Amino acid sequence: MATTVDVNGRQVNVNSPPDTPLLWVLRDELGLTGTKYGCGVAQCGACTVLADGQPIRSCLTPVSALGGSKITTIEGLGGEHPLQQAWVELDVPQCGYCQSGQIMGALGLLNNDPNPDDAAISAAMDGHICRCGAYQRIHAAIKAAAGGAAA
Repeated sequence: MATTVDVNGRQVNVNSPPDTPLLWVLRDELGLTGTKYGCGVAQCGACTVLADGQPIRSCLTPVSALGGSKITTIEGLGGEHPLQQAWVELDVPQCGYCQSGQIMGALGLLNNDPNPDDAAISAAMDGHICRCGAYQRIHAAIKAAAGGAAA
């Protein structure tokens, strides 16, 4: 049984079983490999994507739960989003593995609060793990992007 999902503005038919986590549909069925597998238990944030503008952990979210949602992945930002530009300008990535989840989590924040204070940034990004420890640069990039992000 196929499920139709809107991914990055495209209606796609998904042939995976309904209980398949969105992460595996994105990566294995749709070839969108920007979303990463980290822990598999929704604790690290590497798999974060947006559903209707809000961050979700795709490693545990079954594709069947998203039929009417608009899913945005890192590929949907096109590389020119103010968050992505701030990430580059402030040299945020080190290994880069967590960065797509970090950016999508930050975009979810900016969708709700276009000018977040330090406490709001910290709260929104809590649970997004960066093994390289780039937290200060991530925080700075979110503040920099908030000035010009049309989230």
